[in-house]
Amino acid sequence: MICVLLLGLPPAEGVVKDKKDTSQAAGVSILLYHRFGPTVADSMTITTAVFESHLRYLKDNGYTVVPLSRLVDYCQGKTAPLLPSKAVVIVADDGHKSVYTDMFPLIKKYHVPVTLFLYPSAISNASYAMTWDQIRALKRTGLFDLQGHTYWHPNFKTEKKRLSPVAYDKFVDMQLRKSKGKLEKELGGTINMLAWPFGIYDDQLVKKAVAAGYVAAFTIERRPVMPKDRIMELPRYLLKNTDSGKAFAAIVEGKSP
Repeated sequence: MICVLLLGLPPAEGVVKDKKDTSQAAGVSILLYHRFGPTVADSMTITTAVFESHLRYLKDNGYTVVPLSRLVDYCQGKTAPLLPSKAVVIVADDGHKSVYTDMFPLIKKYHVPVTLFLYPSAISNASYAMTWDQIRALKRTGLFDLQGHTYWHPNFKTEKKRLSPVAYDKFVDMQLRKSKGKLEKELGGTINMLAWPFGIYDDQLVKKAVAAGYVAAFTIERRPVMPKDRIMELPRYLLKNTDSGKAFAAIVEGKSP
């Protein structure tokens, strides 16, 4: 599976789909979480019990959780060996404190990789968010990759209506570049992947993100990543607590709308 690069251009010359590719014909599902807890506090909360049922299902049914970066490399024709035949990806947006208190113990128990998309204005600042020290502790395990979610999670549609074209242009640059710089300063490493806040993007935003140094970006469309997808618009399943049992099975099989 070779995803379309950048702004919908064809793959680079010489990148050819391997005839022995056994990755899922239906695509690769990226499973997106936000918050965890003992009960459902809101539409973004997955109970800890349901989350563990997801991890148990993946383990018991032969799925391999691969790092998001490996899927992106594969989409760019870089990965060897090929992805496993039953590959899935786990990510979480925002940096909620329950990622540390509830998600972290289960990730260690099942020993699977996760990518966190963080907006740094909240870290060590908002009461609902993790601290920088907690995030560093996650990183030290080697199981967590840390990536960007703009600086303060704006609604770009709202801001575009509110601001003049020049002010909006500067605002977008700030959200993309300040986030990247702050995360790299606090956590080290390279921030080169982006989760679009609220799943909002357009051609202008994509061009800005590429110029800022992001190589892949992600939406909240509930479908698997497919060969035709543009790498700055890759879909993710925004999971609800009701996505369990047969519903979860359909998602990881790439059969759920």
